[in-house]
Amino acid sequence: MNRPLLIPPCPGWIKDLPAPGESISFEAAVDNQVPNHQCAIYLELPRHTFNFRHLLMFYSLFTAMTILQIPGLISESIRYNDYETALACALAAVAGLWMSLFMFRLSTCAPRDEPIRFNRARGKIYAYNFKYRWWNPFEEWKVDPVSYDWSQVRAELWWRNAALPNGGFFFNNGVMLSIVTPGTNNVIDRFQLSFMGANEHVWAYVCTYMQQGPSALPPPGEPKDHNDVLWCEFALRLAPKVNWPAEMDLESRTAP
Repeated sequence: MNRPLLIPPCPGWIKDLPAPGESISFEAAVDNQVPNHQCAIYLELPRHTFNFRHLLMFYSLFTAMTILQIPGLISESIRYNDYETALACALAAVAGLWMSLFMFRLSTCAPRDEPIRFNRARGKIYAYNFKYRWWNPFEEWKVDPVSYDWSQVRAELWWRNAALPNGGFFFNNGVMLSIVTPGTNNVIDRFQLSFMGANEHVWAYVCTYMQQGPSALPPPGEPKDHNDVLWCEFALRLAPKVNWPAEMDLESRTAP
């Protein structure tokens, strides 16, 4: 039976993908993750963790409008001495307020892109990671840019599904990048590489680039500026632009 190598494995683990320097047996492709930049020095891939921002914003506003009706229901229930209904309405209002705030903040606080850079000249990886906690929409959510040696990177394929209230289910999958302590399989950090896309083929693309260079890859598609959004993309227009720390930005785009 195939068992995970990393300690601990990522949630929803299916299999470990080849480590840096190992041979890749599947085709290199990026699907919808067309590189933001690709040259002999570094490769930058976009990451869009939140693909339904506009839907989240709509539901947050719809939920907020629904909550405005609850005080009237509570008042009516108390007038008829129906305190159980009044309590249930009050709890629903609190839960709805939390959900509305969480969805609105998630749709507008996450950066327009969470790019990840692979610097072949330096043998390093740079990730623009957005950190948030779903259970606390009141705290300040931040971007946490990190940098690691390429030799520390491992990749895991994952798959998760969940039941819906109507009896159906949905699934999501992707490739998780795990950073290990040198010489061990102990994980010290994790972040997504791909989400609902080409998955292991994206990892093959990255490994081919780092091991053989851009000449070994098919020509990339037309890059898109992640800060350039349409006027009608209201959630994205409210979201912060990508802004790397100056020192890391320079290092990640240059050779030693």
